[in-house]
Amino acid sequence: MRSEVKVVFDVNEQVDLVVDASEVLSYDAARQWLDEQFVKHGCEPMRGSGKVLIADKILAVANAVGPQALRDPAFGLDYARAASGALSKALLKVDIPKLSVSY
Repeated sequence: MRSEVKVVFDVNEQVDLVVDASEVLSYDAARQWLDEQFVKHGCEPMRGSGKVLIADKILAVANAVGPQALRDPAFGLDYARAASGALSKALLKVDIPKLSVSY
């Protein structure tokens, strides 16, 4: 099996990431990786309350690093492993303009 993560930046730009299901991070490891990347890239909470949901972190990290970083084989693989593991889903669509994560 495999997991797929599609990251949409605009109508003309989408990054498709594929990771083997056996490589998907555990929930705790995925959350830790996303937390580290969220801080490293200076991401800000999307909500006025300051609460940051896992979906928010997935969106914010993708938006902060951009399509070039996600196309990097090592970073793209890590992102896909973490996003899939954090939500326990085999197919994710991260839509930056719509600020949505669907599965």
